[in-house]
Amino acid sequence: MSRSLPPHPNLDHLKKQAKDLLHDLKQRNPALKLADAQHTLAREYGFASWPKLKAYVESLPRPVTPDAAPEKANPFVGKWTANLSSSKRHPSNQFQSATLQFTVDGDSVTITDVVVDVSGREEHGKNTILVDGNEHPSENGNGYALVARWRGSQVLETIAKKNGQVVGWGTYEVSDDGKILTISGDQQVIVLDRN
Repeated sequence: MSRSLPPHPNLDHLKKQAKDLLHDLKQRNPALKLADAQHTLAREYGFASWPKLKAYVESLPRPVTPDAAPEKANPFVGKWTANLSSSKRHPSNQFQSATLQFTVDGDSVTITDVVVDVSGREEHGKNTILVDGNEHPSENGNGYALVARWRGSQVLETIAKKNGQVVGWGTYEVSDDGKILTISGDQQVIVLDRN
């Protein structure tokens, strides 16, 4: 049997699931222990072991709520400005400036951007990424799909696919001090400073 983790998995809930599973498993084999049920549950969720599942859940950012303490807020939230002298722009995208605003609501990350292109024209964009590890088709129906997942609380990984094939990737990583956001992708590394 295969299971999918909810958008905001809760370790206490997973522990309860393991205990419930142990009860069911003991009907067939009374010698089984809680560790056996935890291992089985982890495998059902696609993890090699309970410690790996536990580490993954503990690494996820907590949902941001209006009353969340600032130190517990998602480190991506806020406004960022490109530092061009520290960045390596893609050869086909030599923009003059860029500002990104990140908002996070559960597993939904919205990036609102203002970019001044090479000709001086200001462009505005807004993208929402569902960070749940599942493939989501592009809203414009162009055949592209995006998979996004958290790799710890300070790294967001994205993979772009077209017709099932990987065609691009990117990572968004906030520095330990929360002052720098680095976006890495095909032929570019964009460094942004927190405003």
